[in-house]
Amino acid sequence: MYERCASYVWCSPCRRFAGQTVYVPEGRALPDPLGGLTRHERADLTGGQGLLTDLDRALTRSGRAPRPHWVVTPEPVEATSLLRDYFTDVASRYYGRPATEAEVDAALAEDPSDDLARFLVGRRDGAPGGCVGLRLIGPGVAELTRMFVRPSARRTHGGHALLAAAEDAALDLGAHTMRLDTRHDLTEARALYAAHGYAEIPAYSHGPYADHWYEKRL
Repeated sequence: MYERCASYVWCSPCRRFAGQTVYVPEGRALPDPLGGLTRHERADLTGGQGLLTDLDRALTRSGRAPRPHWVVTPEPVEATSLLRDYFTDVASRYYGRPATEAEVDAALAEDPSDDLARFLVGRRDGAPGGCVGLRLIGPGVAELTRMFVRPSARRTHGGHALLAAAEDAALDLGAHTMRLDTRHDLTEARALYAAHGYAEIPAYSHGPYADHWYEKRL
């Protein structure tokens, strides 16, 4: 079994494309929602509203689309322990040792999350596995923060699923640009952002844990 990104997956409730990491049995290909059409028919369909009906029928209602490992949805910050896990992980890596409860409490107090415009929780096979938050920091500009995948769920494409969902959420909030800052030692996060088209920019914020700044036009 292996995982593969299906950028064409159509979500009926959201009425939009929802690129997700999906679970595909080995030896099987993802279903082609436009299978059987000629090249010209495909071009006509993908340029018009007929695409929505076709994808809805071929994937959502028929059940042919593989069930995604990761499902990302908005949830209240206070309803999950993921935020504390995030600060524990970040502080422990910063100190080079397990962070104490007092240090995590201090980090939570010094960097509150009550100003988040959206908080998303990723569930892998139904279990909470990661989170990401969004702030609005200027007209049309969202900031990505609280990006975290639990150690037990890493290397399962959770970061990709969370980042894609965060970008969709930013667009819903009216943002056309996403920014973020991160630390030098968080090499996995920096690689993820680069892979998704984020480019380094001059510092737009100041803080003890910010070494690199990124931006992407959505």
